[in-house]
Amino acid sequence: MANFGYNVLFEELGEGGFQVMVPALPSLITYGRTLVEAREMARDAITCHVRGLIKDGEEIPDDPFLSASPIQEELQEEMLIAV
Repeated sequence: MANFGYNVLFEELGEGGFQVMVPALPSLITYGRTLVEAREMARDAITCHVRGLIKDGEEIPDDPFLSASPIQEELQEEMLIAV
């Protein structure tokens, strides 16, 4: 099982919902109508992005801002990320 950790930023939007950004993966931005949905969308987006990098043989970036003891959430049997 591979371990990847990324800081995830949730920004509450004035018109409702939450925008989700991952600073270490600058092209990754998603959205959820609720915080719970935004977290689910973040997990899905990170998983898809990392899988794409692996498939394309590209380097998976580290998150230089990740804390020493992040909260970990198991996404699937093959991946573990920190949010």
